[in-house]
Amino acid sequence: MILSCQNISKSFGTDEVLKDVSFHIEANEKAAIVGINGAGKSTLLKIIMQEEHPDTGEVILAKDATIGYLAQYQDVSGHRTIYEEVLQARDDVLAMEAKLRDMEARMNQLSGDDLEDLLNSYHRLSHEFELLGGYTYRSEVTGVLKGLGFSDEEFTKKMSELSGGQKTRVSLGKLLVTKPDVLLLDEPTNHLDLESIRWLETFLVNYKGAVVIVAHDRYFLDRVVTKVVEIFQHKGFVYEGNYTAFAKKKAKVREDLLKQYYNQQREIKHQEEVIAKLKSFNREKSIKRAESREKMLDKIERLEKPTEENTDIHIVLEPNVTSGNDVLAVSHIAKSYGENQLFTDISFEIKRGERVALIGNNGTGKTTILKMINGLIPGDGGSITLGTNVHIGYYDQEHQLLHMEKTIFEEISDDYPQLNNTKIRNVLAAFLFTNDDVFKRIGDLSGGERGRVSLAKLMLSDANFLILDEPTNHLDITSKEILETALNQYTGTVFFVSHDRYFINQTATRIMELTGETIVNYIGNYDYYLEKREELTRIYVPEMPKSNAAGNDSAVLHTEAQAAKTDWQTQKAEQARIRKLENNLKKAEERIAELETLIEEIDAACILPENATNSAKLNELSAKQAAYRKELETCYETWEELSLELESS
Repeated sequence: MILSCQNISKSFGTDEVLKDVSFHIEANEKAAIVGINGAGKSTLLKIIMQEEHPDTGEVILAKDATIGYLAQYQDVSGHRTIYEEVLQARDDVLAMEAKLRDMEARMNQLSGDDLEDLLNSYHRLSHEFELLGGYTYRSEVTGVLKGLGFSDEEFTKKMSELSGGQKTRVSLGKLLVTKPDVLLLDEPTNHLDLESIRWLETFLVNYKGAVVIVAHDRYFLDRVVTKVVEIFQHKGFVYEGNYTAFAKKKAKVREDLLKQYYNQQREIKHQEEVIAKLKSFNREKSIKRAESREKMLDKIERLEKPTEENTDIHIVLEPNVTSGNDVLAVSHIAKSYGENQLFTDISFEIKRGERVALIGNNGTGKTTILKMINGLIPGDGGSITLGTNVHIGYYDQEHQLLHMEKTIFEEISDDYPQLNNTKIRNVLAAFLFTNDDVFKRIGDLSGGERGRVSLAKLMLSDANFLILDEPTNHLDITSKEILETALNQYTGTVFFVSHDRYFINQTATRIMELTGETIVNYIGNYDYYLEKREELTRIYVPEMPKSNAAGNDSAVLHTEAQAAKTDWQTQKAEQARIRKLENNLKKAEERIAELETLIEEIDAACILPENATNSAKLNELSAKQAAYRKELETCYETWEELSLELESS
């Protein structure tokens, strides 16, 4: 055991955050701390780092163990370059290296015993230098920086020139190269693109030390951790396994806790009834017995009802107007910023009902494409065409159309006056605004909070084409799941940029990767993308031939590209066929329900006194009913055929 938290409790004023939280971490173990926003995860990390002091309990770190901490927000600045800043994290090795160079310079000036003493000291220091990675640390720094998404050209950027996200990446790089025995990481995947997240996963899985991670990236947690500590209703619950295993186990735990809660409530109610009955006898002996029971009842530690957060919240998205089948056509668009060419010939289409994820490394132009579609920035060439009756709802973290003087509640209620207070509060609760939070002024909110308000407004809009730029940023896992459910039930079209792979996997029906200044299509979710990525990237984004002798290879690649294109078109056609089957099945079900209602109405009409004695009317009703029954029989057959066809697809 390298780290142990024992009975940690912490309150801020009257707000209890942590209560008797206990868990331990073994050497080389990879663990996650999860919970809703505000549950106390970051507070727990600060207590472990002794930046906060617990009210009760203690943190025990193994003797001589080192610990490193990455906080969510970094304020790193100064005159150093990115490379120098990360290199400085190994100042122990740098100092040792400088001492070795100094010894080497003095060797030419000494002789005899003095030289022998210096050589002995030099060999001892050299050995220690080697053990500390002195001969590899510069290449390690380079590897870590590249893994975190910094290019060679960016190594010389000054820290004072960096964005908040870049500073966080530099801080993570500094931490990784120091290799402490215990790594504490608070949202390490924020500000990383997909390639960098994949690199970090591999790094942490192979890391020779313990890792404790606070993160909302479920895909990342699934691939890295083997233990999950959940902070739920102030207490800590420990589960062995990755995030998926935790999610399954916690459902069973919640069920057991709920049974305990209801059993206690029944017992409390029973005792209260007995006490009331004893008091009603109004005899001294009975009253004393009642008072004794009351004292016992007061000593019972009341269990909190273990309700899942936001379980009653269901966001329903439903466009007012159905768009045409062709929602968006992008043809040969290009965009450059000065000498920085993002892309030159991008073309793609989006059809009604699709949920398309646009992915790619930072700087490839994903957000630029979304802004071009929305007319926020001009392109350098090509065309963008919206289909018939397409109404866009756009979520862009940089362009929030909010009123700074309004409260959160007013921002929603003024735009949607038809909603009652309960509906507004439910929607806001899904985006982490509860109780008096809804009366905060927009102008007083952080950037992340404003983003969540904008997302809440978008979810209430009647748009039939949602364009979302990183919609899950600043959402906890519960809120992400609510958003996933809403998007999966949405009958409109969705086009989004996200680096949340779990979210992509749950919602996307197609993935477009922006790579090598071109688009590669994958008809499926993120798992399908991972399966086909190497194959399709090799075909669609081939390396430039190194000599004319590569002509035959080019011909082979061209043939493979044609085959892949045909395969993609086949997949696209198959997806369209399945979508048509689903629509026809839905129509058949609706007509069956309608016909069954009409038949029942005729049955009711036939027994009415005015119709029961009117043979002409009865004949008319009977003929109608026979026609409805015949059509119903046909609908049943159609429904059965469509169901079988869908099952075999």
